[in-house]
Amino acid sequence: MIELKLIIGLNRTVNKINRKTAFLCKQNGLTLSQFAVLEALYHKGDMSVGSVKDSILSTDGTIPVVVGNLVKNGFITKRKASNDKRSNILSLTEKGRDIIKKVYPMNEKLIVEELARLKDYEKEELLRLLKKLGS
Repeated sequence: MIELKLIIGLNRTVNKINRKTAFLCKQNGLTLSQFAVLEALYHKGDMSVGSVKDSILSTDGTIPVVVGNLVKNGFITKRKASNDKRSNILSLTEKGRDIIKKVYPMNEKLIVEELARLKDYEKEELLRLLKKLGS
């Protein structure tokens, strides 16, 4: 069944890249989830905890622990939203900005190297097909 082979192939590829990213993160004192939060804040700016959770495809049970550890380690700050005291806004600290500026380019290089076997037109086609599946 080709559909099953496709899903297994996609999953193996994503898992391989995630393992390499996790190793890179570990070398820099981060978990994969912490890296994802820092990366989201770096590229999108201050965000609510819920927006970060949705952005990185995390769960309600995981995100408080990840955020708590990032705050404890001085990578982010958490403050009450001015318009909704039930919501918390996350921001990068200078320390958080420094680590993501260091690790993100290394991860980007890792991904580029992993996908180097594909020609540019193959990457475009794969992206088009993945978007089609996701819609």
